[in-house]
Amino acid sequence: MKASGIGGQAVMEGIMMKNKDAYALAVRLPNQEIKVETGEYPGMLAGRKFRKLPFIRGVFNFMDSLILGTGTLMRSSLLCEDEETAEEPTEEEKAKQEKSDQVYVTVTVVFSVVIAVGLFMLLPLGISGFFRRFVTSSALMAVIEGATRLLIFVAYIWLISRMKEIQRVFMYHGAEHKCINCIEHGMELTVENVRSSSRQHKRCGTSFLFIVILVSIAVGFFIQTGNVWYRLIIRLLLLPVIAGVSYEFIRLAGRSESGLVNALSKPGLWMQKMTTKEPDDSMIEVAIAAVEAVFDWKAFLAEGTKG
Repeated sequence: MKASGIGGQAVMEGIMMKNKDAYALAVRLPNQEIKVETGEYPGMLAGRKFRKLPFIRGVFNFMDSLILGTGTLMRSSLLCEDEETAEEPTEEEKAKQEKSDQVYVTVTVVFSVVIAVGLFMLLPLGISGFFRRFVTSSALMAVIEGATRLLIFVAYIWLISRMKEIQRVFMYHGAEHKCINCIEHGMELTVENVRSSSRQHKRCGTSFLFIVILVSIAVGFFIQTGNVWYRLIIRLLLLPVIAGVSYEFIRLAGRSESGLVNALSKPGLWMQKMTTKEPDDSMIEVAIAAVEAVFDWKAFLAEGTKG
């Protein structure tokens, strides 16, 4: 298997694919046509050398994925609406809409981070605090807090995977993974080949979040203090470190086939059974359109053959 370096995200009735700074958004419109839009997103503080440093790059890449992912998700929801009767907006109206979209994306990203911190840090900390009156061992308390955080994460994923609206998004998520697996395993990007490919991929956002949870548990085990507010502040300050370490592992997993890396990747792949579903052929066609808009898979396969 040869890593392609491309990644993506499922959106409303479509897929966003990113290759370096270029990205493409492909959406199945209400009239069943596939609408493809392309753009450039160099990321936060683009061009700064420190952005490429190991562990530091993971923090910026995570924030970039949130910003671009939120923006394309919002754009896809607009494209999914039937606007046949709508008038073409003026340039002034487009400019106002862009500013409004930027504000919306910023607020959504901040809100998402706050909710994640509350759900996966504050809530486990509060629940584990209940047991502190009965448990005196700091190590055991760390285990309880870590187990609570892991259970909340798994329960959250399971609950949203049961929602009908989310299930179609997860089907597109499966199509995204299948496309990447198809070309990375040396097959031509056709509907038939994509359909037969795996919908699980080690370089996935689900796996990244799962590794973040595991790394945070390990960090919490070694850093203990009796004051709950100190524990919270320390965990918040260490979030960039946790994200950086997790990113480096996911990056390694996408390029390595070692037994150890594969074994450590298994839990994340198992979680993907909930966050990805088998897509239909129309979804696969959308995924292929998104890939082909930003990635020359024929040249990629040709290079693999020469190697």
